[in-house]
Amino acid sequence: MEVAQDLAQVLIGGRWQAAHAESTFHAENPATGEALATEFPVSGWEDCDAALTAAAAAAPAMRAMAPERLAAFLETYAAKIEAAAEAIVAAAHEETGLPVSPRLKDVELPRTTNQLRQAAAAAREESWKRATLDVERNIRSCYAAIGPVVVFGPNNFPFAFNGVSGGDFAAAIAAGNPVIAKAHPLHPNTSRLLTEEARKAAAETGLPTGAVQMLYNMSNENGLRLVSDPRVGAVGFTGSRTGGMHLRRAAEEAGKPIYLEMSSINPVIFLPGALAESGEALAKELVDSCLAGSGQFCTSPNLILMWDGADAESLLAGVAQAFAQRAPQPLLSSAGQKQMATGVKALVDAHATLVTGGAVADGPGYRYANTLLRVTGREFLAAPHDLQREVFGNATMVVTVADAEELKAILDQLEGNLTGTIYSAKSGADDAIYESIEPLLRTKVGRLLNDKMPTGVAVSPAMNHGGPFPATSHPGFTSVGIPASLSRFAVLQCYDGVRANRLPAVLRDTIENPLTWRSISGAWVKG
Repeated sequence: MEVAQDLAQVLIGGRWQAAHAESTFHAENPATGEALATEFPVSGWEDCDAALTAAAAAAPAMRAMAPERLAAFLETYAAKIEAAAEAIVAAAHEETGLPVSPRLKDVELPRTTNQLRQAAAAAREESWKRATLDVERNIRSCYAAIGPVVVFGPNNFPFAFNGVSGGDFAAAIAAGNPVIAKAHPLHPNTSRLLTEEARKAAAETGLPTGAVQMLYNMSNENGLRLVSDPRVGAVGFTGSRTGGMHLRRAAEEAGKPIYLEMSSINPVIFLPGALAESGEALAKELVDSCLAGSGQFCTSPNLILMWDGADAESLLAGVAQAFAQRAPQPLLSSAGQKQMATGVKALVDAHATLVTGGAVADGPGYRYANTLLRVTGREFLAAPHDLQREVFGNATMVVTVADAEELKAILDQLEGNLTGTIYSAKSGADDAIYESIEPLLRTKVGRLLNDKMPTGVAVSPAMNHGGPFPATSHPGFTSVGIPASLSRFAVLQCYDGVRANRLPAVLRDTIENPLTWRSISGAWVKG
């Protein structure tokens, strides 16, 4: 295979170099539909192999590295992103069509640097290691770095979930692992700019040359081969259910842990008292949430459940009017537009009624009309699998239910989701219904919300951005929420009778850490 000389270069082993390209691609500006100038490589296996070799060589040094150095890299990187923000934001705006302000500049970029700094604090504090000391028996255990981590970034968050700057990246580095980032082909130049700042930060803080590497794209075959390679420690993926499941099969057959965030329709329930109290305000909240980012959030509300009746009809009319009046915003790609058309048609074929939208919208670039559908509870229960299909974009479906029993039957049929929301009356009129349905919804979602839309995901230690399958591949882990997110990229190690001077520092008796569990005189205490 020839080395491509005139393409954007890939970062392997600490230096930018020409790719062994199987083919090439151009990103597009989705707001205009025009191809962008820079040509990017689709890497062949030679690039994947070289990145794996460099990561494997870096892993022992990373594993032994003092937490302070890992933290210094993450903080230096955050500062460099902020210093280069103008160019990075401009590239992301061009490649995604997302607005510069407030979305990219004022919200997502600060969230990303905050996330990196939280990961730095977690690296220093070390609670994620869960050090446990049985002093009497001299048995000790803690979590440690698992080895090279491959991170697949999604299309919808060019900074906060990017393979080379997002939450998976931050967690993997903070846990002491090298990262091979697979950029998303919808924003390759954004990823290139971020990677350069990461490269400079790694060099300044003394990380091994294989600590941070980035490839723009690869064939499906090479992606499967990459995640199943013996040199890989773990994999993080955010994207479609179809792509995630293919990677999962390959990784698990090779015995590699893989953490997937995939599909979620995020049910929102309006109880009757809430509708009666504030239906107009709820309609506005719902519209704002559904259309934020053209509905291309993993926590966008795609399934709305409410009691049939006059209040529901009033809310539906308000939402339909707002959907029709608001200009559709650009989707991220032509593929996203096609996916919306296919998904909406599938819902209609499953007997959902189209209220408004349901067609490609006029205007430049890739747009789809804001779309509202509806079904009755009875119709939903007749085809629950087909009617909870995720349509990733500015479309949502309302289900009107006859009573609490029908709602319970619907909740029983739901797949796993990232979020689930219940709006109830402030007067307490809905409390009895709430108590009867909450246990059902609770088992179906990773994050339960009351009286607020699910589209915001705070970077908080208490946050869970995970959920039962198919929202994620494992309900016990989160991709947002530090230090909990670090445990995905760690391995539990036990030391039995190992001499004190040979133990990891966090397991030594001389280390005083209020977060360490110790067994003393038969009692387990912290500190």
